[in-house]
Amino acid sequence: MTDTTAAPVTVPGTPATARLLAEAARAVDAPDLVLAVSRNGVRTVHSGGSAEPGPVPRELMAYELGSASKPYAGLLLARLVAQGRVRYEDRAADLLAPGFPVHPAVRRITLRHLLTHTSGLPGLPADFYPQAVPRWSTDPYGGYPADRVVRAFLRARPRHRPGTRWHYSNFAVSVLGHTLAAATGTPWEVLLHQQVLAPLGLDATRVRPGPDGTDAVGHRRDGTPVPALDTGGFTAAGAVRATPLDLLTFLEAHTGSAAGSPTDSSLAAALTEVTRPVLRRGLRHAHTHTLTWFQHPTPYGPVLFHAGATLGQQAFLGFRPGTGLAVAATATRRVHRADTFVATAYGLLTDTR
Repeated sequence: MTDTTAAPVTVPGTPATARLLAEAARAVDAPDLVLAVSRNGVRTVHSGGSAEPGPVPRELMAYELGSASKPYAGLLLARLVAQGRVRYEDRAADLLAPGFPVHPAVRRITLRHLLTHTSGLPGLPADFYPQAVPRWSTDPYGGYPADRVVRAFLRARPRHRPGTRWHYSNFAVSVLGHTLAAATGTPWEVLLHQQVLAPLGLDATRVRPGPDGTDAVGHRRDGTPVPALDTGGFTAAGAVRATPLDLLTFLEAHTGSAAGSPTDSSLAAALTEVTRPVLRRGLRHAHTHTLTWFQHPTPYGPVLFHAGATLGQQAFLGFRPGTGLAVAATATRRVHRADTFVATAYGLLTDTR
């Protein structure tokens, strides 16, 4: 349970929401915890945790998003498509290494396949594990740079024909990032800033650690601090860091809340596109996905969400289209089997109070 003696702070939105967040926070055990809700642009933020707060308020610290970075990659792709710079059906190998001989299945992999986890690629390259296992709890990704990710893709032998099966893949989304950089002649970090972060006013969002004291510190389950995440060549799949307030701004853009409504037509089109269901999978096609979000039905309409975890942090992003409701949550403790963090954040997304 979160230690309420560690001076939890609530930024008032509505009293009912403030009470809801304070109650939810008691279910999560983490050194640092932020639960943030936006209802039609009215924000309520609760911060607390078992650790003593530092000089920078928790809601102003940048947290590692891990796989919750993928909606940023998806929005970038959707905007580039809206601008006519690439197409969803463009073949990744043709953009990344024109004329390079690849396996026929790799030749058929499109940008859409990479983003929607239907490329047939594994979760990570086969040769990733030998270098990662010796430092699995400290720095598994840092020794696998971008050029190695690209080489692994070009020599891959997918297990399944692209477009036929869903298999979650950090490898595939990372390849998407390198492909978009090659197609536009712009480094991924610059491209993301130009097309997504700057237009949405996400000044506290980045893909690298910031100045000392501005990034949240992750912790193992036993409370031991862990070093900042180095994603190596897997930047597009998990490198985004953001403050909870910036996360709300990002989500508000998707809900159409006044504070986050874009004026650029290509960005507006992209925000609409990433909320549209594009595939179903599983038994009786029970699982629905958009380009970038998991989608669940509820009695109050669909909810779209994505969670992420790194070696010592967790993040949750979610919203209910058409309702103006958005939820962002961050915590600085590594995920474990009995963890309540995602369930708690998801509960805020489906609560009608």
